[in-house]
Amino acid sequence: MELNSDIPALPPRDAATVVMLRDGDQGLEVFLVKRHGLSDVLGGAYVFPGGKLDATDCDAAHHAHFDRKPQDLRAALAEPDTEEGIACGLFVAALRETFEESGVLFATGAAGVHAADAASHDFHTRLSAGQWRLHTSAVQPWTRWITPRMPSVSSKRFDTRFFIAAMPEGQMAVHDDVEATESAWLQPRTALQQYWDRQIELAPPQIMSLAQLSRHATVASALAEAASRPPPVILPEAFNENGERTICYPGDAGHPVKTRAMPGPLRLHWRNKRFEPEGGFEALFR
Repeated sequence: MELNSDIPALPPRDAATVVMLRDGDQGLEVFLVKRHGLSDVLGGAYVFPGGKLDATDCDAAHHAHFDRKPQDLRAALAEPDTEEGIACGLFVAALRETFEESGVLFATGAAGVHAADAASHDFHTRLSAGQWRLHTSAVQPWTRWITPRMPSVSSKRFDTRFFIAAMPEGQMAVHDDVEATESAWLQPRTALQQYWDRQIELAPPQIMSLAQLSRHATVASALAEAASRPPPVILPEAFNENGERTICYPGDAGHPVKTRAMPGPLRLHWRNKRFEPEGGFEALFR
């Protein structure tokens, strides 16, 4: 990744991503996919499966095939200014992108069995036809990340809702070899260590999210945190100081929001061609 200094004219675009978790032999693990190197958004970086909201995600015909009512999905996002149709669409986008990029389907077929073997079929078509019932209750809103007004690793801005979910039993997560070229289940601290050792690339939202997840030993613990509070809104502030790009987060003295939104460092600095916290690697976990 290279540092960006352009300020986009367009507003942030709605997007959704799912942080899939499982309990491994050594503790909590998270599923990451490596974006294709030619992608115009975070090419070559490891991310959670996800992508932009499509207009078809917001089709009201989908609502009959949810396991929760549309008003309950809107309430779960805790976004009073977001229309109900958009809120439902964000859940659909999260589940669709996860299915397309990893083959994991949070749904059951008409007969009540897992339909994960239907990867060759169009997601929206099968959903509208009533062949799938989406398990919206399987994903919980976790955080909401809005790209800074001066994006640091992209020339585009996104308003991304991060959902958290336990990996469904009986399914296997595998990258699609199109948008994502590699994938891995890693403990959060291990993923951050690999980033520090320059084995993988991570963008700031993934760095901070993995630092947050490193506080949890089990899937149940992470899900309990998500259920215990509304998803915090994280709009980082990026600025240049003494020739160095810095990103600060809610709770930092330089951020307009003075209440901390998440554990971990309050600033990341662009140093050595990557983002690092003040105090080095261990500062991610203090």
